[in-house]
Amino acid sequence: MSRLAPLLTSLLLTGALLATATACAKNDTPPDAVAKPRTIKAVAGCGKGSWTDPSDLAPDRKPARCASGAPAPVRLARTRKLTIATGTLAAEYVAPLEMAVEKGEFKKEGLDVTLKVLPTPDALPLLAKGDIDAQWAAPEAAVMNGILGGFDIKWVAGNFSPDPKSKSGLWVRLKEGQSASHVPMAGRKMGTMIGKGSVIAYPMDTALKKHGGGLDKIQFQQLGSADVLTALQNGGVDSAWLLDPVWRRIDSDPRFAFLGGQPEGEPLGGLLFGPKLLKEDPDAGVAFLRAYTRTVNTYFAGDYKKDPAFVTELAGLLKTDKSVLESTPSLRMDWEIRAGTTDRLQKAYKAAGVSEGDPLPESRTVDRRLYEEAVGHTS
Repeated sequence: MSRLAPLLTSLLLTGALLATATACAKNDTPPDAVAKPRTIKAVAGCGKGSWTDPSDLAPDRKPARCASGAPAPVRLARTRKLTIATGTLAAEYVAPLEMAVEKGEFKKEGLDVTLKVLPTPDALPLLAKGDIDAQWAAPEAAVMNGILGGFDIKWVAGNFSPDPKSKSGLWVRLKEGQSASHVPMAGRKMGTMIGKGSVIAYPMDTALKKHGGGLDKIQFQQLGSADVLTALQNGGVDSAWLLDPVWRRIDSDPRFAFLGGQPEGEPLGGLLFGPKLLKEDPDAGVAFLRAYTRTVNTYFAGDYKKDPAFVTELAGLLKTDKSVLESTPSLRMDWEIRAGTTDRLQKAYKAAGVSEGDPLPESRTVDRRLYEEAVGHTS
């Protein structure tokens, strides 16, 4: 999930770039066949459990899975060079992409993939124009506003949902007589490194409303990553949105309480495709998602942190300390997208005052067909 706050002004200034977008990709699919329904074949190792009903929002929903090593590679006739933008290469939720590069999963599909660090606002116009091929980010307010302005971008695959034991999310300093079940939040000051236009606005608004608050009833103070916890501890702010593994530092302190985080079983970020992989070269788009889902099934299918050797390898890949990875539960890697997520996100953006125009229907923001083809699911 992207952690970066969108710069809406920057997006508006770059919106005109879409008009100059050019189709520069050639693929195995004849041009006249791109718009036709694609043939979906059964995929060995991807049975009933490789797809779940998008309307299933149960917190304990098991994420879709194929067998280890599935779906098997289907090498393209011609190698494609793809550039994928990501806000960071150090976060655990980016690990499946980095592992796919490290283990050669993309190469098996005939893909030469480069991961490039770019902030979301900088990457969006490049994605719409076709200068980059995909973005590992989230359907943030900037993305929704960009689509509204004409960008041909869709959310095509999820990334993760939290483990039930995770307490990454909204923390509050308790006053006398208060407890986690009774903390009036209206009028409180919140410290966060994440802006109102981030997908975190959705779970943040949900948690606040349970306690008489809401995005429109609190004061925000945006702080650097190193300052959020300090401000909460010294009373500079009343509450804070704490990320992994920062929350562990106050988990056992009775002065603070955890009020809620990202919904269990509902990814809020993942892959965004632009016109190149959505329309001009869908074969490459499916191949990319095939490699991604295979990497999840092979290396991140369950509690991957139970394997000390794998955690060591993962720490090296992410260039972080092994102890930091071990301090938080494994993420539930999940390539699927739940029904209505972008509706709920846009409602939160409206409440935060960072959205433009009327809400977009899911048909404008989400496309599940490519990952469904990768695992052989037919409606």
